[in-house]
Amino acid sequence: MSKPSRIQTENRAAIAQAAVSEFSSRGYHGATIDAIADKAGMSKPNLLYYFPSKEAIYKTVLEQIVEEWLSPLMTLDPDADPVEELRRYITLKMRMSADRPQASRLFASEVLAGAPILKGFLETRLKSLVEEKATILQSWIDAGKLAPVDPVHLIFMIWATTQHYADFEAQIDAVTGAQSQKPGFNEQASQAVLSILLNGVKPR
Repeated sequence: MSKPSRIQTENRAAIAQAAVSEFSSRGYHGATIDAIADKAGMSKPNLLYYFPSKEAIYKTVLEQIVEEWLSPLMTLDPDADPVEELRRYITLKMRMSADRPQASRLFASEVLAGAPILKGFLETRLKSLVEEKATILQSWIDAGKLAPVDPVHLIFMIWATTQHYADFEAQIDAVTGAQSQKPGFNEQASQAVLSILLNGVKPR
């Protein structure tokens, strides 16, 4: 297979970006190829040159989101300082929520719908990754480097807490008076989350 040209790569990226926006705001059934093509700045026939269907676009952007969001967990280093590794991981997750809230909401809507596209991935690759990283966390706990907490539930808690800032932005703004739109909010939120979570896992 020949390597895609620069224009092809740029067009696929434009389609993916437009699709995330359309799917996250309108859902899979409400989104249309016409709207995605319009947001991507191209004609519908041009879009269909790259993706044969709406489902193909949806599956592609979901897989891209999952790869991006899991990458910081994949690089969890068993030989590094546990608290600093968790600090790095939580910080990256908070930054992703701030930078790409639509991507997070799209993933959340897929899971809430029963993960019809991603179910196989969640039951295989994601499950294996969580088991692998939970083993690292458990080794740190056994060595007395972290408090005795359930490693799988710790991962779940990090996901839930960090992604909350993307998935429930409307709720956060309602409670805080739209503070999330002001400079410094993301840094303040990140520091609060780090303090709470890391103080909960430091050796006691």
